[in-house]
Amino acid sequence: METLDTLRTRKKAATRQSLHEAALRLAMERGLDGVTVEDIADVVGVSRRTFSNYFANKEDAILHADRERTGVLVSLVENRPLGEQPWPALRAACAELYRAQTIPDREWAAQLRLLRRHPSLLARQASDQFTLERDLAAVLVARGHGLEDELAHLMAATFLTAVRTANVRWLEGPGDQPLPGLVDHLLSRLDPR
Repeated sequence: METLDTLRTRKKAATRQSLHEAALRLAMERGLDGVTVEDIADVVGVSRRTFSNYFANKEDAILHADRERTGVLVSLVENRPLGEQPWPALRAACAELYRAQTIPDREWAAQLRLLRRHPSLLARQASDQFTLERDLAAVLVARGHGLEDELAHLMAATFLTAVRTANVRWLEGPGDQPLPGLVDHLLSRLDPR
């Protein structure tokens, strides 16, 4: 039998996910400026106060899945075998992340990219990318291999740029290569070994 804490945790996670999905769907339908926190809370059937227990604003609700994914990516890199060199560890963690996720269809991804060009989302995304770069660099340094902080940051930034470039090329390209394969292809071209 599950404990009350486990049930509560699962319910909170489900509410957070529902708020994220509602925020994203409404923003894609109406544009970010056409959605309020009240709209999102109403769709999920919770109060404005309950929304505020999970997210500071609608932008945070929209970016929730990205933040979850980046947390998973950092954990995957942390849990790679310690003997694995830094770049192969990043590549393997990225491949594992893509295996565990559903790849969005191209039309949905295109709509999402348009939405994310909104100035209030761009600022938060930039901040999130900086945080992810910092977290990945810290993990790379902690894994050893004599990697100093400066090179770890450069490696994390290069890795993230390659992943972002692959995503854009996949979205705007002819669609003849699956996204995970394209990501790995670009990462392999930068392999420092």
